[in-house]
Amino acid sequence: MDECGVRLYALSTCIHCKHTKEFLTGCGITFECIEVDKLDAGERTKVLEEIRKINSSCSFPTIIIGETVIVGFREHEIKKALGL
Repeated sequence: MDECGVRLYALSTCIHCKHTKEFLTGCGITFECIEVDKLDAGERTKVLEEIRKINSSCSFPTIIIGETVIVGFREHEIKKALGL
């Protein structure tokens, strides 16, 4: 994970993922973004297994902020996890 402690698992075509990226950027947050649909098949399988460990429904966006996992674009929860 990036030293910032924020990782975003996203799909390049997902509007909720896009809003999450825009929100984090607008807050000045540095984050690692993994666009799962742009990975090659082998890497995608590996990443999807990682996501299922923290989000059994494997839905997007899945955001990890420190030890907190947030599924979906939930602005209030993201702000709280970031201490904003």
